[in-house]
Amino acid sequence: MHTELYIDNAWRAATSGKMLEVVNPATEEVFATVAWASAEDVDAAVRAARAQFESDSWQTMSARKRGAMLYRAGELLHERRDEVAEVETRQNGKPLFESRIDVTSTVQTLKYYGGWADKIGGDVLPVDGQDFVYTRREPVGVVGAIVPWNFPLNLASWKVAPALASGCTVVLKPAPETPLTALILSEILAEAGFPAGAVNVVPGDGPTTGAELVKHPGVDKIAFTGSTVVGKQVMREAADSLKRVTLELGGKSPNIVFADADLKAAVKGAQTGIFYGKGEVCAAASRLLVERSVHDEVVEQLAARAKRLTIGDPFDKDTRIGAIASKRQHEKVLSYVAAGRKEAKLITGGNAAQVDGRGYFVEATVFDGARPGMKIVDEEIFGPVLSVLTFDDVEEGIALANRTVYGLAAGVWTKDMQKAFRVARAVRAGTVWINTYNLYDSAAPFGGFKASGFGRDLGREALDGYTETKTVWMGLR
Repeated sequence: MHTELYIDNAWRAATSGKMLEVVNPATEEVFATVAWASAEDVDAAVRAARAQFESDSWQTMSARKRGAMLYRAGELLHERRDEVAEVETRQNGKPLFESRIDVTSTVQTLKYYGGWADKIGGDVLPVDGQDFVYTRREPVGVVGAIVPWNFPLNLASWKVAPALASGCTVVLKPAPETPLTALILSEILAEAGFPAGAVNVVPGDGPTTGAELVKHPGVDKIAFTGSTVVGKQVMREAADSLKRVTLELGGKSPNIVFADADLKAAVKGAQTGIFYGKGEVCAAASRLLVERSVHDEVVEQLAARAKRLTIGDPFDKDTRIGAIASKRQHEKVLSYVAAGRKEAKLITGGNAAQVDGRGYFVEATVFDGARPGMKIVDEEIFGPVLSVLTFDDVEEGIALANRTVYGLAAGVWTKDMQKAFRVARAVRAGTVWINTYNLYDSAAPFGGFKASGFGRDLGREALDGYTETKTVWMGLR
């Protein structure tokens, strides 16, 4: 397994000699050290991406060939799926079955955008007069992609695949906690045929490596997934060079359960919405809004299910709650649990846990009696912590759902489809799931409203963030 920087299709040591320690959060052991990209290394990566983007061979490469290479990359990743899933679990702490789902989703994303590459076209416009006018969709240029530690490989593909399909070249900065699968992805893309400089990977932290990438004058666009606080900083730093920016940021997503819902399905959906991925999911349904007449039943069923979720070795097939991704995040989650104990009623969980005396684990935690204004209700925790709120009618449920600065996702549970569509329309969120939660597909665009960012990953819509529209007039008079 390579642990160097990947620049211009070559493995390189960091010029500074600095290394990042990759810690297995389930054991607290360092299991790899990875080169830490400095400003000089970022510059080399951007120059390589720029040189490839401006080369005759890249400019004249057919879109169909780029698509075939992306599709081939998906096949190569599928062949290495077991190896890659194990690395993902080791660096992130999620159960192995979840990592396998992530790898499968990444394969689908690579193949999906492989299919899109030769279908990105413009229009012929019926302008006034006899001139011939058409539009072209052209690549924006060099893309700086910055991705977080919760879905390291999958979210990298959400940026890299549409960028390459559009004809851009990429410099990818993975999170310092989880750089290894990004490096494997670069190796797979090179094996699939992408030329030197098309994809470069520069592991490092945000304040140095990430900031250098955002400020670099050779980068045309930043695609960022992370916290809202850092997203605002990215916007400020990108403004000086007028970079295009797309941001997929935080969330405090509501999951609304009406009294006429299939309660068994709703409770199962609530469990999945907050406890899948240890709650380290941007769209996690961390606010459960329950209609008053079924509140007690829902909370009782949910608490029972939460207590049965097994904390354990992420490689154990029975484990359902893995390790929080880092010591720092573990401490943050526990600080919110401590605040919740003072603000609301703890129903279940609320404790740190270990496996064989080690690891950054937190029990599946449910607070009841939560209200807007509480820290656990208003702020993104990014852990397995759920706040239950109560409402009396549809209008109050919608108002509670929208009482947040965020707008990434929402869930609605009801057998009344008129009500479902009414609520889905009224809730300000980029994705609304009805009688389900946490489903994703490469064809379905994903992104946020309000403080959850702008622009879209996935789907046809993602391509808009990596292309420019050029209008061409041909005078025929």
